Amino acid sequence: MKGLTLAYNKDLQEDKEGMFDSVKTVKGSLEIFTGMIETLDVKVENMQAAVRSDFSNATELADYLVGKGMPFREAHEVVGKLVLQCIKENKVLVDLSLMDFQKASNRFEKDIYDVLDPQNVVARRNSAGGTGFKQVKAQLQKAEILLKKHKRKE
Repeated sequence: MKGLTLAYNKDLQEDKEGMFDSVKTVKGSLEIFTGMIETLDVKVENMQAAVRSDFSNATELADYLVGKGMPFREAHEVVGKLVLQCIKENKVLVDLSLMDFQKASNRFEKDIYDVLDPQNVVARRNSAGGTGFKQVKAQLQKAEILLKKHKRKE
């Protein structure tokens, strides 16, 4: 700040307005989110059906091929072609035969169907802060501790 040209300090004030707007937006969103969670009715069967009928597991295919030694850019291309094939044939990835997979790349093996299973997809996302079951459970435990601390202060 020392040595700034006259009136430059005004510029240093204006950069915070975006932050204040963001905080205001997040606070409002949290209020809405709270009401939504309180009235939420989770339909597990619908959720499971939805993840079995989309391409959210396509990333797993690319990761699988990378694990088999294929460079990611090539794996991405192979998976893109498989997804396009599925769209044209009104299928999802698990509907493809092993032969379909192996036409796209000889690196695919029978274990590809285990890799594409939604439960296994989520379980593999176990990096810190990730969406894997263990990580979500750990975050829920942390949240419970924070809520208990917050309630004691009230």
